[in-house]
Amino acid sequence: MKNYSYFLITMFLVICVSVSAQSSDFAEGEIKVYTTSENSNLRLSETQTLKFVDAAQPLETEISVFVNTSKTYQTILGIGGAITDASAIVFNGLSSIKQQELLDAYYDIEKGIGYTLLRTTIHSSDFSPESYTYVTEGDAELKSFSIAHDKEYRIPMIKRATKTAEGTLTLYVSPWSPPAFMKTNGSMLRGGKLKPEFRQNWANYYAKFIKAYEAEGMPIWGLTIQNEPMATQTWESCIYTAEEERDFLKDYLGPTLEKEGLGDKNIVVWDHNRDLMVNRSKVIFEDKEAAKYAWGTGFHWYETWTGAAPLFENVNRVKEAFPDKNLMFTEGCIEKFDSEKYQYWPNGERYGEQIINDLNNGTVAWTDWNILLDQNGGPNHVGNFCFAPIHADTITGDLIYTPSYYYLGHFSKFIRPKAKRVGSAVSRNVLLSTSFVNDNGTMATVVMNKTNDLIKYTLYINQSEVTLDIPAHSIQTLIY
Repeated sequence: MKNYSYFLITMFLVICVSVSAQSSDFAEGEIKVYTTSENSNLRLSETQTLKFVDAAQPLETEISVFVNTSKTYQTILGIGGAITDASAIVFNGLSSIKQQELLDAYYDIEKGIGYTLLRTTIHSSDFSPESYTYVTEGDAELKSFSIAHDKEYRIPMIKRATKTAEGTLTLYVSPWSPPAFMKTNGSMLRGGKLKPEFRQNWANYYAKFIKAYEAEGMPIWGLTIQNEPMATQTWESCIYTAEEERDFLKDYLGPTLEKEGLGDKNIVVWDHNRDLMVNRSKVIFEDKEAAKYAWGTGFHWYETWTGAAPLFENVNRVKEAFPDKNLMFTEGCIEKFDSEKYQYWPNGERYGEQIINDLNNGTVAWTDWNILLDQNGGPNHVGNFCFAPIHADTITGDLIYTPSYYYLGHFSKFIRPKAKRVGSAVSRNVLLSTSFVNDNGTMATVVMNKTNDLIKYTLYINQSEVTLDIPAHSIQTLIY
């Protein structure tokens, strides 16, 4: 009895010390502030080191950011961008010094922003110099299948990116269209559908691609079924209704990958805008035979083409309805390239606003589109020129860093794979914020100010607080 009483007292003291430590673990700690700000030279710059103090009662007259470490949510898979044919071709034309600068800027955690996620295409997309596939036209049996095309530019760049990232890149792939002979319109361009008689051949094509890339020493984490399956584009595109995508997944793609020993690949459905993601997820995930093959839902940010506001709430609605499935942002870029707007600040702010909202609604991975384009916003074989976070002037050989690069870096550099989102809220809508605890125990809180005014705010975490200033049109990452 005496030993039992001693055990109870000891456990009580351990619990008390644990609770006390949790409530005051930041009181004596430091917080480092990294800032990117318009009309200044601050670009992911370490601007302050501050100390926490014991927290007082927050006031309604203050602007506050609240972090609750006792509430954890999704675990981060990675943040990154796409290496397309366009990116690889532009990269190949750079000097060796500028090539290494570009790789370090994206994939080195110390010298750059530490990307950990990479998307690439299954044969051509609009950001290719021309349309192409890996088989000769009409070869339904895929006997001519070869990825020789990709070995010239794309595969070498992916390998160098992976090496720079010290082998930590999560690689996934997406098709824009089946070969022309497999489609109802006889073309890789302008929509059309996959002919029913070629569904098995097309499923075999994915398996061959994955095996060919993995034979090159590039492990494939997963794939999306079809890029933008409801868009009839002037470039490579293919239409699937929700039911058609569901049935292709459960009857052909899923079983084929399993049969080919690729059942561990993560399959992402939808891969299109937030506007219809609730419907697409419902149709596929409520079918048990289809859902068992699906890792989660991918989505883009282009629903604003209709003039509507971004539909961030749809991301959360999918998460609420299907909590066992994951959410991945698979593509976004600034459309309509204009070289006069390289340093247009709202482009960076668009990234910050989108990423914060997507993360706060349960997204586990966030993927930008092309990591590199030329001074014309290409190459692109249908004139669909866009912005990238970094452009290369192929005449001067210089790299041009846009605000988008730095805004992305405030997330990718500090919120690492295996980080868990924790509870976070703001007391005024003049600020946006999200918070994560990394696998090594460090905390990262991102705070964004889109207003024209410098804002003083107080960060509250557990029983500690610290007061900071964030300049107008700025983003900060707080590390503590």
